[in-house]
Amino acid sequence: MRIVVTTPTGTVGSRVLRLLVQAGVRPVALLRDPARLPPDLAGLVEPVVADQTDADAVVGATLDADRLYWVNPPGRPGTDPLAHHAACAAAVAEAVRRNGISATVFQSSGGAELRRGVGDIDGLAATEQALDATGAPVLHLRCGYFMSNLLHAADELAGGTLSTPWPPDRPLPWVAPGDIAAVAAVRLLGPVWSGRLVQAVHGPADLTFDDAAAVLTEVLGHPVRAVPLGSREFREILAGDGMTPAEVDAVAGMAEGLAAPGYVPEQRRDAVSTTPTTLRSWAAEHLRAPEPT
Repeated sequence: MRIVVTTPTGTVGSRVLRLLVQAGVRPVALLRDPARLPPDLAGLVEPVVADQTDADAVVGATLDADRLYWVNPPGRPGTDPLAHHAACAAAVAEAVRRNGISATVFQSSGGAELRRGVGDIDGLAATEQALDATGAPVLHLRCGYFMSNLLHAADELAGGTLSTPWPPDRPLPWVAPGDIAAVAAVRLLGPVWSGRLVQAVHGPADLTFDDAAAVLTEVLGHPVRAVPLGSREFREILAGDGMTPAEVDAVAGMAEGLAAPGYVPEQRRDAVSTTPTTLRSWAAEHLRAPEPT
């Protein structure tokens, strides 16, 4: 079975790649720089160089592929995120059509079902629609809030705060990237389905940021409190960090759209969408300072 994995050095893709190797598959790693692959995977994966916004390159990289794991990679700083998503969407749809790929797993997000008004997630919604239009079997993984986002706040957490544009008392599904990878790998290795499927990956529980702060307080051993950021304040912070207006709209628009009154994920929590890794166990592994020797 020939399985192509995009973003194979990313938070989720790197784990998908290893799980496929451990399952006895020699996956194709589609990436820009093969030197970024871990040395221990040499000979166990097939690196193929391609830019995911280049349709001809993606078609060539996925030639003879049976299965495809697709993630829209981050665009280069200063580019329009939605235009970048559109280029990725066109490239993957062209590859699926021209190469007759029998099954594609697309890493999407909760909120993509809204189609518009959710910032960067609008680009994932457009990619879902492009893949749907191919008529080929596709599975959209609608993922919750990545626990790994907390890594970007490590310095702030050390000071006892967790700033967020999300209402601190509004619950949302928190998921560990490794659990997303496990779901993706199982679907890539399993039987081919027919038509379009959507599967949520919600983690073990819906948590508010106040809940998350309480968990982090226990794990880190010092008080952590959630600090809400208003929409204007958050946008000003992003702009102050050098983001263009389009990038600010993409990032801030996610929280603004998902926090709108009445929004609930299209896929409800059940045995299929619930994954095992708790925020407590993830934080203990990735955020807790090492014990002194």
